[in-house]
Amino acid sequence: MIKTDNLIINFTPTGMIPVKEQNPFVPVKPNEIIDDVLEACRIGITSVHLHARNPASQEPDYKAELYAEIISGIRKYEKELVICVSLSGRNFNEFEKRANPLTLNGNLKPDMGSLTLSSLNFNKQASINSPQMIYDLAVEMAKRKIKPELEAFDAGMINYAKYLIKKNILKPPYYFNLILGNIACAQADLLHAGIMINDLPENSVWTLAGIGSNQLKINSAAISFGGGVRVGLEDNIWYDKNKSKPAKNSDLLKRIHAIAGANERAIMTPAEFRKILNLKPGRGKYGCL
Repeated sequence: MIKTDNLIINFTPTGMIPVKEQNPFVPVKPNEIIDDVLEACRIGITSVHLHARNPASQEPDYKAELYAEIISGIRKYEKELVICVSLSGRNFNEFEKRANPLTLNGNLKPDMGSLTLSSLNFNKQASINSPQMIYDLAVEMAKRKIKPELEAFDAGMINYAKYLIKKNILKPPYYFNLILGNIACAQADLLHAGIMINDLPENSVWTLAGIGSNQLKINSAAISFGGGVRVGLEDNIWYDKNKSKPAKNSDLLKRIHAIAGANERAIMTPAEFRKILNLKPGRGKYGCL
């Protein structure tokens, strides 16, 4: 395991599910996502995990030009922030669509792309990730010098990452998002978190995410035990457990900063994260070395 004293904050502003009817603060249009990310940078984050939405319908969208608009707006002001694009299979599962954001180059090139390590069921929907699709996306990222952001919802997915490592498809260092609390996967408790962390391959960096009301609990555990956090409206649209106050991304981030301060943990800068993951330094040079 790669030891990181400073706290990784992986910011997830939008996701694929929340819409403004559920929470008016969900950023959907490119300018809204850009504004939330720039505010998050002022508060302090390490990386951002982007989802593009169709501005009219609010539906998830894969198109590179939408990601280009968002990335351009962010990098105009934040040239070092580590940017990951979603390659999710929840709403579309053709390789050409899922890999479309990886085609961006130059100042628009993402540093990372999400790679969910197996198929899984959410409460109302499946995310289909066949072995061939996982392989093809990983190979495409390797070809384009883009680092996979490895998403694991249970220990079996970590084992599949080890299989891909043995096949020489994934290269170290590895970055894992461990996502807890989904109905059909690892639950949001210390036993499941500990098993998954213990199973990670050498040369790994990890963050913990909790779905819904589990977000605060799991983020707090990660901070106190030396891990990183994934936080934002993608996973949780409420500020309180009673669901009486719709969350803002900025409020969720400020709460993480308060908990990090109580644990005497500084926030990891994008520059430090880039060095740990062997990413290019930003400021016009993006992707991995």
